[in-house]
Amino acid sequence: MSDNTNMINLCELNTMALQSFAKERICLTNLDEVLSTFTHLKEKQQKFIILSGGSNTILPPELNACVISPTLFGQKILYEDDNLVTLEVMAGENWHELVIDTVTKGWYGLENLALIPGWVGACPVQNIGAYGVQVEDVILQVTAFHIPTLTWHLLCKQDCQFGYRDSLFKHEEGEWLITSVVFQLKKNPVVNVKYADVASVAQQLAKQAGRNTITPIDVMQAIIQIRQSKLPDTKELPNCGSFFKNPVISRAKFDELLEKFPNIIYYNLPDPNMVKLAGGWLIEQAGLKGKGIEPIFTHSKQALVLTNHRPCQASQADIQRTMQWIISQVQEKFSVTLEPEPVWIEKDGYTWQNH
Repeated sequence: MSDNTNMINLCELNTMALQSFAKERICLTNLDEVLSTFTHLKEKQQKFIILSGGSNTILPPELNACVISPTLFGQKILYEDDNLVTLEVMAGENWHELVIDTVTKGWYGLENLALIPGWVGACPVQNIGAYGVQVEDVILQVTAFHIPTLTWHLLCKQDCQFGYRDSLFKHEEGEWLITSVVFQLKKNPVVNVKYADVASVAQQLAKQAGRNTITPIDVMQAIIQIRQSKLPDTKELPNCGSFFKNPVISRAKFDELLEKFPNIIYYNLPDPNMVKLAGGWLIEQAGLKGKGIEPIFTHSKQALVLTNHRPCQASQADIQRTMQWIISQVQEKFSVTLEPEPVWIEKDGYTWQNH
């Protein structure tokens, strides 16, 4: 690696706390800067990456690219009646703070997605999801800048091509800068407590408050409690949340596994021919909970999470070693291939030639 004296240290800008340096970082603070910034980068043919909250990103030790961060803030109600509120939120807003704010105001739909780290602008990319809800369920539209053509676009939900932990923005990685997201939230409470642990904790919270009915606030608080009990605080033990996707397999393949592993944890999907498995259970049953290759280990309470025990020293290569070891062990035991969730950033970032 070259001398990093005059480079920007990105260790505290990624929740995995990987050692990473960049030549330049530009924070976009208003929409007027977007076109001029990317026009300038294109004229210079300067390589770049998009880095929001760094909660779902695996950075290389050194970036031969300009880091672009959409630090755009603000919220605006676009429409409101007795049943709905349509809210536009800028990309730089903190996701968890948005969840708390909306639920507290009586605007429901985000409560199951509490305590997910990151910024609002990153939520459509991964189509973040938890406890039976995906963010696509409440997204109405996304405003994004198409970098190759230097043009603005307003994309409806269908345009975003959402899938399980997937979207247009993930497939066309490095081509889009999301600047705001419009959510449609409900004022009439409809709680989602499909997960038994959420239902149990939420019911307890409701009883403590002297109520027989579970409210969205109960659901949000239950999920916060559950996540805090299972997931490490990124400031105390660096991680990027669930590292692996819950694998989706065919019903035929699942039936074979069920014969061998009758206690396998799974979730039925709308498509009766497909089944989603609990990735954390697979890793744990492979004997890998709390295990890894120094300094990257699965978390002792949630095997789906990889943790960094050498903050600001561990590298992308360290993640690669532990990741591949886990994938191979699970494949050997279950003949199921785990896929990582985070975005893997290459040293040269995105080039204009590729665009």
